[in-house]
Amino acid sequence: MTAAEKRDIFTFMQAASASLLGYADRTLNGDSFSFQDDAEAAPVPAADQHAPVSGSGIPAQLSPEADSRSAAEQAVPQEKPASGISLQTICEKIARCQNCRLAGTRKNTVPGEGVPHPLVLVVGEGPGEMEDRSGRPFVGPAGQLLDKMLAAISLSRTTNCHIANIVKCRPPHNRDPYPDEEDACIAYLEAQIHILKPKVILAMGNIAAKKLLNTTEGISRLRGRFYDYRGIPLTATFHPSALLHNESLKRPAWEDLKFLRTWLESQQPGYENAFMQAQQAMQTQQA
Repeated sequence: MTAAEKRDIFTFMQAASASLLGYADRTLNGDSFSFQDDAEAAPVPAADQHAPVSGSGIPAQLSPEADSRSAAEQAVPQEKPASGISLQTICEKIARCQNCRLAGTRKNTVPGEGVPHPLVLVVGEGPGEMEDRSGRPFVGPAGQLLDKMLAAISLSRTTNCHIANIVKCRPPHNRDPYPDEEDACIAYLEAQIHILKPKVILAMGNIAAKKLLNTTEGISRLRGRFYDYRGIPLTATFHPSALLHNESLKRPAWEDLKFLRTWLESQQPGYENAFMQAQQAMQTQQA
């Protein structure tokens, strides 16, 4: 196959993927990648098959069979980007989704929450019991710890962050989501990222990091550096629930947070101002 043929196929696949999501993704096209003609009878190289340098593949189709909405959807900003799709639209699609078995056991979908133009997008694996009840992400013990972790580096879901998950419905008994469940749901997160356009992504734990980076490497090897997710820097650390079960992970997790803070200070000087102003306003109200 020639390089030109590869480029045409790639562009077609990306256009079809974006069409399923309801937006035109202008960040991906065949001209952004380097293609080469195939050499005759050349073997397919096996190296770097799991190199953690990009996002996932073609997103699954968004299916609107059911008709239920969570309370968290009421707070999703109505802002609609030039692509014509809004966070509210995605939220409604998630609420109706029947793409996998998790739809049959959920109480509420958990699309995510936070500011509409976040500095940091925090991505976890999936909702737990309390999240399933409330329709909000990270509100249980792990969520309370996450809020403290973010606050330690002047971040919060109310000032400069948005929080979401790989899957939007709770896996029964808080088990890990199965690969087919992740595949059925990842298109929603990809559409959210397209709209939110965060400056950086923080993947929390094995499942989020592996899925976003399309790798089999574990979190212990992935943490402590930056990767590229479709043009957006991505770094990873341990999931807060892992810290609750293993306190020895708190120190390396703090090192990861400081690593992110150093990057934010260099790339977004004064980023902490919004957080500090919000903290001061809260203290004034409580006084």
